[in-house]
Amino acid sequence: MTNPTQAVAKQKKQKQLSSFENDKTPANPLKEIFVYDDLHPEDNAMLQALYSRSPNSVINHLDKVKGTGSGKFMEKFYVGYGHLSIADCGSTTLFIENVSMLLAKAIQDWPLYNGQEASTRYLDYSKQAILNPANTKSGEAIQKKWMDFYNKALPKVNEYLKTVFPIKDGENSKIYEKAIAARSFDIMRGFLPAGCTTYLSWHTNLRQAHEKLALLEHHPLQEVKETAVAIRAQLQEKYVNSFSHKKYPSQEDYWHTTVAEYSYFDPEHHPDFSSEHNINAQKLKPYQKALESRPIKTNLPLCVGEAGQFNFKFLLDFGSFRDIQRHRNGECKMPLLTTKFGFYPWYLEQLPEDVRKEAQTLIKEQEVKIDALTQDKYIKQYYIPMGYAIAVDVTYRLPAAIYVAELRSGKTVHPTLRKRAQQMGQSMKTAFPDIAVHLDMEESDWDIKRGQQDIVNKD
Repeated sequence: MTNPTQAVAKQKKQKQLSSFENDKTPANPLKEIFVYDDLHPEDNAMLQALYSRSPNSVINHLDKVKGTGSGKFMEKFYVGYGHLSIADCGSTTLFIENVSMLLAKAIQDWPLYNGQEASTRYLDYSKQAILNPANTKSGEAIQKKWMDFYNKALPKVNEYLKTVFPIKDGENSKIYEKAIAARSFDIMRGFLPAGCTTYLSWHTNLRQAHEKLALLEHHPLQEVKETAVAIRAQLQEKYVNSFSHKKYPSQEDYWHTTVAEYSYFDPEHHPDFSSEHNINAQKLKPYQKALESRPIKTNLPLCVGEAGQFNFKFLLDFGSFRDIQRHRNGECKMPLLTTKFGFYPWYLEQLPEDVRKEAQTLIKEQEVKIDALTQDKYIKQYYIPMGYAIAVDVTYRLPAAIYVAELRSGKTVHPTLRKRAQQMGQSMKTAFPDIAVHLDMEESDWDIKRGQQDIVNKD
């Protein structure tokens, strides 16, 4: 039986729906909608491209695709005449396994990247292989020492956290154990060397695959270059007509120079945190109502971005940088992983005292060994763990800046990134007090909900 409150809510909703119906223009009797998800990517691209030259239904075009075949079409119109937008319409998914964290970041350093990666915040990395590109016993020994500490300290940290965050009455013990385990991984991932292997997917259209691979083939890391060549070879085999591009010496020379220079951001000095903007107040005025009245978890209209952008510079551990790099709606420079900015303090602060002292001694010893290992700054990255601070330099238009700050200020976000997101949001509120910025500023960053962020069988 419906109670009075529910009945009133239902009547209100029906009234709103009725109002929307009255606002609608007369139905269009000619409208048709079709969904085709089972086509070969090149067939799909051709099917869409035919709209630009023939005002016929997709049903007729589909017959043409089946009769002609996408191969000949793509060869003639895409590769042959440079209609790059056609290849935007065909997509593929790559699954790349047992590659270093550094290679994963190189692929993901792309504004149109879509995909997923294995999470060091939820998975035990103790059994993962580690790449040793220096191919020396001393390099192997450095990585082994990091992993020995990770394996030895992880169970100790797990038990220690239960004294810091004891289970509360009424909390589900299984979810609590998962949340504690996730927090342990949050802490101990700081000691995983970047040479640790991982798994990632890359969902991309055919055009973007070609354009990104063209750059990766000139990357400073040999692992990245070799992987890019291997990916292209597989794509050429499967989509021969979309990956038969000619190579031009002048273009290859240009990429060789620029990719080497700009693949990594490596400043000598960097602020702990700074914020600046070029927002034009006059351009912002027409959007004032939208800026002030925006509800929580609601995006601003993208057109607000015309008013300008924010730039944030700060130090952050490499592990958490991997999370902020996921935000594609802006410019996020790829930092070089070094030891010059030190080990991020948060990781040491979370350890029980005896483990912390052991970690501090290990860090000092390892830094000396890493420095002596090789003069190649790119190769050194494989031996540096993800708890080291790196220089972050990100630029977002206003809607994206607010979105990132709000999303990453939540309690389930890694604490080191959460603090920076809060600072980003507060700096925007200081600059523009009338803008609604919905930050989670609660002091505690412990949340048992971490134990629910999993992929499990429903039964």
